[in-house]
Order: sequence, then C-alpha cells, then structure tokens
Amino acid sequence: MALPEKAFPVSWDQFHRDARALAWRISGAGDSWKAIVCITRGGLVPAAIIARELGIRIVETVCVASYHDYTTQGDIQVLKEVHADLLANDGEGILIVDDLTDTGKTAGLVRAMLPKAHFATVYAKPKGRPLVDTFVTEVSQDTWIYFPWDLGFTYQEPIAEGHKG
Repeated sequence: MALPEKAFPVSWDQFHRDARALAWRISGAGDSWKAIVCITRGGLVPAAIIARELGIRIVETVCVASYHDYTTQGDIQVLKEVHADLLANDGEGILIVDDLTDTGKTAGLVRAMLPKAHFATVYAKPKGRPLVDTFVTEVSQDTWIYFPWDLGFTYQEPIAEGHKG
C-alpha cells in the first residue's frame, strides 16, 4: 500500500511521548478526574498512558466504529455505551480520551453523551478540533496519520529518489 501524499507515520516512541505530553497538559487543568472514558479502539493506548501518569484507576470504554475499511469514514455505530454511573451529572469530572479527532463525527457523538466531560485527544484535525478541550498536535485535514499499531517495518525509499520538488 502506497502512502498518501500527506502521510504522518507515528512510531511507538513518538506516540508514547505525545500521550505523556497530553497527560501533562491535562494535569494543568487542575481537575480531579473520577474516570477516563476512552473511545475504542484508538483511545485505548493513550488512555492507558494517561491513566498511569495521572493516577486514574477507573478506565471505561465507549465503543464506536466509524472507519469500517480503514480508509474512509462511514456511518457511526455505537457498539457499547458508557456505563450509566459515569453519565451522571452529564459527565462532570470525566476525562474522554481518544487518539485523534478527524471529522468530529465521533467526537460529537461522544460529547453529546458526556457534555460536561473534558475531551482530550493526542492529535486533532481542523474539522474535529473545536470539539476537544485539549490536544497535543494539529495536522491538516488531508493528512493521514499512521498509528504504530497499524504499521510494520518496511524499507523507506529516500525522499530524494521519489520527490520531484
């Protein structure tokens, strides 16, 4: 599979650094978090890192499927709801975590479930950015982020050999 023109491959080391940076930014919010609600599957890894860094012991999931073929976003399906206990007070004191907000469709759906929660993503694209409270890196809307759990080791051709600047 050829990389799109605007590809942003992220290594495990880089993702870990970025997730820790997100935890550091969230810690500055001064809130005491009751729980994390991570959006699966992409939110699982940053949620684990943030839970460790901030000492949060309750990690819940909301299971949402939107990328059904890994390339285009389709209809959003909620496969598992948030536990009712965490929905109290519209999610006040809850931290929502995901790897990326892209179009904002998934973020909007989960934000509606927990309107008073703090929403944090590692990466944000312009269409989804208004829906999150905290993020680390913004990328352009037409950039495809390759997360480390989606990658394998392959030879990378030098830029000079494939680029006609």
